[in-house]
Amino acid sequence: MSSTLRYFTWAFAFTAIGLALSVWVGWSFTGTVQGMLQFLFITTVLAALEISLSFDNAIVNANVLKRMSPVWQHRFLTWGIIIAVFGMRIVFPLAIVAIAAGTGPWAAVVLAAEDPAQYAHIMKEAHPDIAAFGGTFLLMVALSFFLDPDKDAHWLGGLEKFFARHGSTRGTDVLVTIAVLLGVSQFFPDAQSGRFLTMAMWGMLTYLVVHAVGAALDSRGPEKVAVQGGLGAFLYLEMLDASFSFDGVIGAFALTQNLFIIAIGLGIGAMYVRSMTIMLVEKGTLSAYRFLEHGAFYAILVLAIIMFLQPLMHIPEVVTGLIGVVLIGAALLSSVRWSRVNEATDTV
Repeated sequence: MSSTLRYFTWAFAFTAIGLALSVWVGWSFTGTVQGMLQFLFITTVLAALEISLSFDNAIVNANVLKRMSPVWQHRFLTWGIIIAVFGMRIVFPLAIVAIAAGTGPWAAVVLAAEDPAQYAHIMKEAHPDIAAFGGTFLLMVALSFFLDPDKDAHWLGGLEKFFARHGSTRGTDVLVTIAVLLGVSQFFPDAQSGRFLTMAMWGMLTYLVVHAVGAALDSRGPEKVAVQGGLGAFLYLEMLDASFSFDGVIGAFALTQNLFIIAIGLGIGAMYVRSMTIMLVEKGTLSAYRFLEHGAFYAILVLAIIMFLQPLMHIPEVVTGLIGVVLIGAALLSSVRWSRVNEATDTV
């Protein structure tokens, strides 16, 4: 097995199990070969969609993970995948439906199995709130990268230098975020703009609390590095994963209303994202490709904006995924070009 493929061993195994489960679910719900094949196809599409939407997530995860202690790296790659697959792809949608419908968790499971159309309707009704919360969290994540005064590598020179120069001013990220939220809220009807801003503020507060708690927890360790060494970084990465998964979970209902197929398809995709994260850390890909991380954060910035706009207009998830792939691909090509130019300069 090649050195690259070995990173995806568990993902391949999970894929085989997941596809077999999707066939079984298809037979259980339809009792026909056509239904089995349809469920198998939807599962495959959902997995591909999750991978395309979360590739930038893998890059950002790797950037944080490489600075974590080995113990917490292992915990993120083991406990984290359980939280990502079962927590965000199963428990999270059930919790939303349970809260929105005023029922218990088991009643939400029964609703998903017996009345998937109503279950999907409740999830879609909650989409604007989720988009405001998740979009704000991701916007803060992107701004934390571009407003870093210590960042010395700039892919889009003038623009990134401008933001980095003003990043040393305390509270700039909060100021920019509030300005964006106020601007976006103007496009919502009066009855919805207040709700949008409320959920967005919760997203901002969650980001700030996660960073504050992470800094407090990690500063107790010997490394004393905020949001890098252990539990703080773990919490930050889990919240980041959650924000990325919002879009995929909601968008999955456009393809199917079956909760179990959604969980299987998105779970397969999450396994590949984890495998890519491990590969990026161990192979040192981020160091080898200078602007790859920049492309990922531009993709996060675009994703945040798209999440704000989704309650106002329909933006296919395929478009969102393609934008991320294009940005990361462009950053990769720029990194290769930069390396060749600098290698040629060094040899002269």
